Amino acid sequence: MSEVRAPKRPGGLVAEEWGSPSGTPVILIHGTPGSRNGPRPRFGVLYRLGIKLVSYDRPGYGGSTRSKGRTVADAAADVAAVADHFKMERFSVVGRSGGGPHALACATLLKDRVDRVAALVSLAPPDAEGLHWYSEMTGTNVREYSQVDDDRSSMIARIVRQTAEIQDHPERMLKMLQAELTKPDQRVVEDVAIRKLLLETYREALRAGPTGWIDDILALSSPWGFDPADITVPTLLWHGADDRFSPPGHTRWLAGRIPHAELHVMPGTSHFNAVEVLPDILAWIKTGSYRPHALEPSGAGSR
Repeated sequence: MSEVRAPKRPGGLVAEEWGSPSGTPVILIHGTPGSRNGPRPRFGVLYRLGIKLVSYDRPGYGGSTRSKGRTVADAAADVAAVADHFKMERFSVVGRSGGGPHALACATLLKDRVDRVAALVSLAPPDAEGLHWYSEMTGTNVREYSQVDDDRSSMIARIVRQTAEIQDHPERMLKMLQAELTKPDQRVVEDVAIRKLLLETYREALRAGPTGWIDDILALSSPWGFDPADITVPTLLWHGADDRFSPPGHTRWLAGRIPHAELHVMPGTSHFNAVEVLPDILAWIKTGSYRPHALEPSGAGSR
C-alpha cells in the first residue's frame, strides 16, 4: 500500500500494486461504492497475462482524503498522480461500474499518456442527449440519482444511515441489493471467493464514513466536465445485457458517442459479471483482441 500526494488539494490517495512489476501497466478504477482492494484477478493470472495492476481509493473512500465537490473529470489528475508515483509514463485504464466514467475521463484528458481504456457496465453522462437515463434502471439507483436534484438531503441521510450499517456488517450491502439482483448477478455474488472480495471492498470503502459514496453520486449525476466524443485512444465498452443497475442503453449511448469504440453487450450476463470478465479485458489491453471466455460459477477473476 502506498500514499500518493494528490495534486492541487490537501491530503492524498491510497493506492496498491499487484501482479508483474515489469508487466504492462494498468490502472483499475473501482465501482460505487468501492475501494482499491475490490475484485481483481489473482496474482497468478496477472503474472500469466503480464500485467502490472494498480488500483487506488477515490477521494473519500478507504484511506484517501475527501475532495468535496469533485467532478468525474477530476479523476484524471488523481490517476496521473498515481501513475507518477508508480513510475508509469504510459498506461491503460479500466473502470468498472461507477469507475467507468472516471476511466473515460482519463482517456479524454490524459490522451498523451493513456494507451487503451475499457469501461465495464458504465453509466452515461446525466445530460446524454437522446438517452432515457432512468429507463430499465433499478428503483434504488433511480431514487439515489434523481434525489440529487429533487431531495438531496434525503439522499445524503439515507447514505449516511446505510454506511453506518455496512461498516459493522458489510454483508448488509449485498442484502440491500438482493431484491434487485438478476439471476446472473445472484450467481456471481453467491460465489464464495467473489463474495469475500465484495465484502472486503465495501468494508474498506466505507471505513472512514460515507463521503466517498455521497461524492460519487453527486459527481456521476452532474456534468462530467469532458466530452467522451473527444476520446481518441482504443476503447472497449462492455456491458451485461440484463444489467439493471446501470442499464446497457448507457453503454450503447457511449458507443455511439466515442469514435471507433468497440462495443460488447453480452446476453445472459448482468452487472456483477463485469468482475468475471476482467481477465479477458486485461488480455485485450495486452493484445488488442477481445476474446470472451465462457463464464463459470467459480471463474470470476480466477483464470
